[in-house]
Amino acid sequence: MKIRKKSVAILLISGILFTGFVLGYTVRDSYLLKIQSPPDDVDFSLFWEAYHILEKNFFNIEDIDYQDLVHGAVSGMVDSLKDPHTIFFNPEDTKRFLEDTDGRFEGVGMEVGLRDDKITIIAPMSGSPADKSGLSAGDVIVKINGTDTSEISIEEAVNLIRGPKGTEVVLSIIRDDWQAPREISVIRDVIEIPSIEWQLVDDIAHIEFQHFYKKANDDFKELVFDVLNSEVKGIVLDMRYNSGGYLDIAENIGGWFLEKGTLFMIEDHGDYKVERRTKGTGRLFEYPIVILVNEGSASAAEILAGALRDERGSLIVGKTSFGKGSIQGLYYLSDGSSIKITVANWLTPKEKKISGEGIVPDFEIDNLEDGVDRQLEKAIEVLQEII
Repeated sequence: MKIRKKSVAILLISGILFTGFVLGYTVRDSYLLKIQSPPDDVDFSLFWEAYHILEKNFFNIEDIDYQDLVHGAVSGMVDSLKDPHTIFFNPEDTKRFLEDTDGRFEGVGMEVGLRDDKITIIAPMSGSPADKSGLSAGDVIVKINGTDTSEISIEEAVNLIRGPKGTEVVLSIIRDDWQAPREISVIRDVIEIPSIEWQLVDDIAHIEFQHFYKKANDDFKELVFDVLNSEVKGIVLDMRYNSGGYLDIAENIGGWFLEKGTLFMIEDHGDYKVERRTKGTGRLFEYPIVILVNEGSASAAEILAGALRDERGSLIVGKTSFGKGSIQGLYYLSDGSSIKITVANWLTPKEKKISGEGIVPDFEIDNLEDGVDRQLEKAIEVLQEII
């Protein structure tokens, strides 16, 4: 049996790996009542001192945008935490970020993240401008339209890569088997991101989760009833190139595969831990499952894979996943800007750390020889031995 690769990455150029991303609070919420005064040895008057010095001495006073000064100060404060996933968004960036989670935007169609402090392509979307231009998972972006990426944040890089349909962006790329960087030109387009695709392979359902954004929950509910009304005997759950999404969505989907009340993951807040347990029906619990992951699988995809391995003993095929083990919340500010904040790390039900390590498959398989999906072939072979 030779299975041809039909579809791989359905991802976006948001620059954010969403692990357990949760929409946060507005400034009007009681959250603000919990804010504590800064320590006595911290002098916040320095901000106003610097503000007035700039206002009085900057040579081109008419060029000062006072709101930009405030946003810059907040951004600098956030950046000082040195957490690549804790990020300030101005109102425009906040709007763009939320559009991304709805699954439609204008850009090149790929996911990027930080790996070894380098802006790295996690996965291009199949058929996207990035994919058609020859970009690959693992490519390191060293320049964007001539701008050196070592000097900018990942969000600044994303803003340079994103842009209106029909416009061009030139990326300077380093790849492991290249002796020198190469420039790749990409023409931006409208990117629409489906959440799920599935097909029957004999009596096995091959279900591809492209992401865990808002639409995925409802799409999967529809798919479940198709599976239940078919002659399916087992499921290959394919999360290759799935960069994650909302923790709640992944947890809800996990509830179809795990019995109600099963430990799904553990939030590690440092001084305390919180167990998250499934609340679903477990309607798919009786179906044997084999999971597919690769180096483009991250965050919520890793959470679901880890839960199914720990709580069901599900076998995993593919390559070691990306290894992002933190949870972010989005907190709104009064002018429409926001801060995405790392609020916890997460562990699998057996308290395995994923951050920097990833999910290591039971069967490590390289993929795509002569267009044949070797990983999927192996997953089906393993599943057939179970059923």
